[in-house]
Amino acid sequence: MASICLYFHVHQPYRIKRYRVYDIGRDSNYFSTFDESNLNNKKILQKVAEKCYIPTNKLLLHLLDKHPEFKISFSITGLLLEQLEEYSPESLKLFQDLVETGKVEIVGETYYHSLSFLYSKSEFKRQIAMHKKKIAKVFGKKAVPTKVFRNTELIYNNSLAHFLEKLGYSAVLAEGADHILCWRSPNFLYKAKGANIKLLLKNYRLSDDIAFRFSSRDWADWPLTAPKFASWVNAINGNGNVVNLFMDYETFGEHQWIDTGIFNFLAKLPQELLKHPDNDFVTPSEAVERYNAVSELDVPHFVSWADVERDLSAWLSNAMQHDAVSKIYALEDKVLSSKNKKLIDDWRRLQASDHFYYMCTKWFADGDVHKYFNPYDTPYDAFISYMNAVADLKLRLEKRLKGGSAHAPLSSFR
Repeated sequence: MASICLYFHVHQPYRIKRYRVYDIGRDSNYFSTFDESNLNNKKILQKVAEKCYIPTNKLLLHLLDKHPEFKISFSITGLLLEQLEEYSPESLKLFQDLVETGKVEIVGETYYHSLSFLYSKSEFKRQIAMHKKKIAKVFGKKAVPTKVFRNTELIYNNSLAHFLEKLGYSAVLAEGADHILCWRSPNFLYKAKGANIKLLLKNYRLSDDIAFRFSSRDWADWPLTAPKFASWVNAINGNGNVVNLFMDYETFGEHQWIDTGIFNFLAKLPQELLKHPDNDFVTPSEAVERYNAVSELDVPHFVSWADVERDLSAWLSNAMQHDAVSKIYALEDKVLSSKNKKLIDDWRRLQASDHFYYMCTKWFADGDVHKYFNPYDTPYDAFISYMNAVADLKLRLEKRLKGGSAHAPLSSFR
């Protein structure tokens, strides 16, 4: 039997505008929605909503109604939900409609899509709790994330598994990277070394066939059709229990544009997969309940789903990234002691892993995927804007702790 676990990650950060050195101390609005640049968060969110969230949500609602056996799962960051509430209520309503079907599972996540597990376990716990609270508020208490967790960018190692198990989680999503699996298959469940928590590993080859290679005419298997893809999944019957197809939700319509045929592919995929009598769809929680772990998997070093290395280098491979991330987490105690909601929220928005991704210099000059996803002209521009914003945040914090105002003058918001 091959169960298909179809999981989508839904996230958009608050991008920092081109924040200049002479803005420090004068302008505390780091996340602009006013300019017409490619850093306008409102403009970006509404574009992605029109291209991806609205049409894909409508299509999935149709497919869930048409195929009673069809199921999907999401992780949705708090940052994305905030922006949907403000900029695209139609998208949010459609997400709510999806959850209302009872065939959509929401898995746990950090509210701010942060690297907090690497730098502050206490902040990591707080963001998990904040995420649960936000999901309950937006989707109802029944939708509160189950005992399955998805860390930012599928960052995972043994220590994360042990930490999550103590928090009561029964499973965690992770990357089925070759260097941790060796001869093993990602199409089985595993246990973390020294723990009982189960691992659901992404089948990155099949997932990336959709997420990255779908529109590539240089790919030997282009064009990818639903029957062809289903035949690859069918071949796993007898050689695996569950096929974990994990990808960014923005794959549909945003990364793979409508003219590639991506929506037609998705529309036909459930019926093609269900033609095989041994196939079915499961949510992560159902997979954990149905299948036993076949063995322990030792992952002493961090893995992720980013780049060919599948490690932390997308966010932490150069001095700029290390400097930026260390500076923001160094402010934790003082920021929290300020008890100022705006300061704390800005500090947390600046923790989003995207900011450090934009500073990545790996192959940037060659026009790789980092350049495609970077709204700044260069990684250095991203670093400069970020560090200037952090400098202003520190000034606001010092004023607050000395009894002054933590906010810039009203004129700075115009």
